[in-house]
Amino acid sequence: MSKKLFLLDGHALIYRAHYAFITRPLMNTKGWNISAIHGFMRTLWEMMKSEKPTHLAVVFDPPTKTFRHEKFEDYKANRDAQPEDITLAIPWVKKIVQAMNIPVIIIDHYEADDVIGTLAKQAGQSGYEVYMVTPDKDYGQLVDKNIFLYKPGRQGGEVEIMGEKEICEKWGIDRVDQVIDMLGLMGDSVDNIPGLPGIGEKTAAKLLAEFGSIENLLENTDQLKGKQKEKVEENKDKAVLSKWLATIDTQVPNVQFHDKEFEIEPFNKEELTEIFKELEIRRLAMDILGESSAPAAATKPAAASGAGQQGSLFSTDQMPVAEPSQTGPANNIENTKHEYRLADSEASRQALLDILLKADAVSYDSETTALEATQAELVGFSFSIKAHEGWYVPVPADQDETQKIVDFFRPFFENKNILKIGQNIKYDAIVLKNYGVELAEPYWDTMIAHYLLSPELRHNMNYMAATCLDYEPVKIETLIGKKGPKQGNMRDVPIDQVTEYATEDSDITYQLHQFLKPKLEDGGENLVKLFEEVEIPLVRVLAGIEHAGVRIDPNFLKKYSDELAHQTRELEEKILETTGFTFNVASPKQVGEVLFERMKIPYSGRKMKSGQYSTDEEVLSNLEAEYPIAGDILRHRALMKLKSTYVDALPALINPKTGRVHSSFNQTIAATGRLSSQNPNLQNIPIRTPEGRKVREAFIPRDADHVLVSADYSQIELRLIAEISNETAMLEAFQQGLDIHTATAAKVFGVDIDAVTSDQRRAAKTVNFSIIYGAGATNLSNQLGIKRAEAKEIIENYFKQYQGLKSYMDTTVEFARKNGYVETLMGRRRYLRDIDSRNGMARSMAERMAINTPIQGTAADLIKVAMIEIYHAMEEAQFRSRMILQVHDELVFDVHKDELEAIKPIIMDNMRNAIPGLKVPILVEMGIGQTWLEAH
Repeated sequence: MSKKLFLLDGHALIYRAHYAFITRPLMNTKGWNISAIHGFMRTLWEMMKSEKPTHLAVVFDPPTKTFRHEKFEDYKANRDAQPEDITLAIPWVKKIVQAMNIPVIIIDHYEADDVIGTLAKQAGQSGYEVYMVTPDKDYGQLVDKNIFLYKPGRQGGEVEIMGEKEICEKWGIDRVDQVIDMLGLMGDSVDNIPGLPGIGEKTAAKLLAEFGSIENLLENTDQLKGKQKEKVEENKDKAVLSKWLATIDTQVPNVQFHDKEFEIEPFNKEELTEIFKELEIRRLAMDILGESSAPAAATKPAAASGAGQQGSLFSTDQMPVAEPSQTGPANNIENTKHEYRLADSEASRQALLDILLKADAVSYDSETTALEATQAELVGFSFSIKAHEGWYVPVPADQDETQKIVDFFRPFFENKNILKIGQNIKYDAIVLKNYGVELAEPYWDTMIAHYLLSPELRHNMNYMAATCLDYEPVKIETLIGKKGPKQGNMRDVPIDQVTEYATEDSDITYQLHQFLKPKLEDGGENLVKLFEEVEIPLVRVLAGIEHAGVRIDPNFLKKYSDELAHQTRELEEKILETTGFTFNVASPKQVGEVLFERMKIPYSGRKMKSGQYSTDEEVLSNLEAEYPIAGDILRHRALMKLKSTYVDALPALINPKTGRVHSSFNQTIAATGRLSSQNPNLQNIPIRTPEGRKVREAFIPRDADHVLVSADYSQIELRLIAEISNETAMLEAFQQGLDIHTATAAKVFGVDIDAVTSDQRRAAKTVNFSIIYGAGATNLSNQLGIKRAEAKEIIENYFKQYQGLKSYMDTTVEFARKNGYVETLMGRRRYLRDIDSRNGMARSMAERMAINTPIQGTAADLIKVAMIEIYHAMEEAQFRSRMILQVHDELVFDVHKDELEAIKPIIMDNMRNAIPGLKVPILVEMGIGQTWLEAH
């Protein structure tokens, strides 16, 4: 067996892991972002399992400056401060690696690549196969017959192992040592290596093909022409310095490869167990240590909305809630005394109902056959009114018999004097609707309470039980296998096991209520009000919307699918004819090769990590004006995506029982408070193109006696930013009923309102909406296709005219820095853990969130209140009409024609006045039609 040495660049892999999870960080109960630790260890462990190295080491950069700084003080000067989460990760990674008995090497004065280069060359000369594990392209210069560059796959992707042939092909060079010359000519903005002005990858490769090296190029500048000759001759010193900076030193003193020191040894399992417990990394620990040694805590990803994670539920400096176990959940059903009873007879059900009707608050949970509430059938349900106690009521497979049992408990379900506690109680309410039963308010939802306290965290019961109660619930897989909750056949499981599992759910939910309720109250009056008057009443509204569903016309979608297929074929033929080549238009790789290699269209961007050209929307949009083929390819992609994602997918989502589509609306996903939807995701149906808008034509009334009514807030976020910032000029424009974009253009460009051109209005509109999202001059210049200096001037003029807006932005960011959070008008909070980060990217992202969240969040609160008021008014009037959709700032209703005139003012008045006392007028636009498109 050959000896295989793997040398890992610790810093490079930790950075890579951190940014792989940047939009969805992994947080533990202490509020630590452990993404980088987890990602690094997953890479290391997968590599050890698949490659089976005989020798291993992890090398880190030293904390001090290196020998390169002595010669060039600005080396790596452009680098931003290290993110705090990476600063947290590095010592932990070192600790773990050392506990695995893997050497950790740090050499003062020398970077990790110098140390790895030195060790690689020594081991390679001793006959080892050496693999340098890193995403860093600079290591290509070290590759030889025994030394390889090993790039781990991204998120389960394939590993890339590069030898001499692959390195030369990737760079377009003849010898691997020319990687140094390539870097010297091109420079490297990350390391602040200057290179030669105006020389990119293609030009550098061309020069090396002709001259072989930088030294030979500099000796033969007389063979160059024009500006290129001038630039090279004027910057000779830069070229020499850049090559020196880019050269990895393979003669680092006091670094010696010793066979025995680098051999794989048994892990220190006890030490690793304690480390993984402290970090609360469980699944990976189970892989590395085995089931018996693994800690009991589970690591869960944080919510998907934004990079800021505050962990407020568990931190002592925000809203103290708990001191979570240092070793993960200590308790489970096996070691916790409990009394879970089975109510499977008439007598036991009667005794249970008598107890429930005397209770003030009852935790309720249902066991069903499906995740989709409108398709779910009951298997049983459980109740708890006291910690560690509860009852489980099984129901038979016969639905008529199930209906009888549900009806028996109707006096409890429909009792308005008993608080119903649930974890995602909306699901349980919809399931009961399937049986003709209304789960009466008042509700108390543990998932929503947890979300309001810590919107950035996960809110599933297992996570909350672990972090709030130090308890690990029974997993559904232990009963029904790995089919997912509510997907297996629970009726095949012994009833005593089902009773334990199901009743534990209602018991844990009851305990979470007891735990979270005082935390909500500690959060202040606004938080309690938001919970009791907005989020909880909204549960019943959303249950009604989801249960009602919306009718879809599958015949229309079938015809439209054929039409889109025809359009994409025509576009494909046009693209192939224009290019003169046969290729797969749907393949980004082949598109890049055709556009930039065969057609020789100038490519200004950098190649992707895989070595292929980027052909994303930004790249192709920038080319579209000069090369229409780029626009055709973008249109082809858009039509294909529209067809597969919506036109072909929607008919499959029609519920066979109801004949309608029942989207699920989520209250606890977006940190801003916005609702999201899934199956289908209605928020993402494209409406900016006529083809995208046409999808809405498939949404139709339930029958000939109904019409669709759409009510949409007009420019709501701009109106709210005027309100929140108290910007006088914007308020006056809205109060006078002026077109806000025209009014803005008149002020910014210093012209009379009647003299504003369409281009000026477009620019003003772009600025208005960009400001909400904290966009700067670069972003604006890209959107408008103008120079950055011009965009900068527009923004400066904008803030001169709207000084109140600028003041709002500054004071809001300052408030966030001082308090760690921002608030909506109704007191919804978002915590911003990176608002004081030393890392500029993380800090600026948090600043943008600080500015945007009060606006987006207030818009979310506004429409939620409107939904509640409209729903109650419709219910009170006993309308047959139904609210059926909420998408962004729009509500859609399936209205009985006889009720149309009565319902229109109810919708309009409640949407306008959802938040009373606003200075800015709230404008609502309403439409009526036989399709959603026509109504909108």
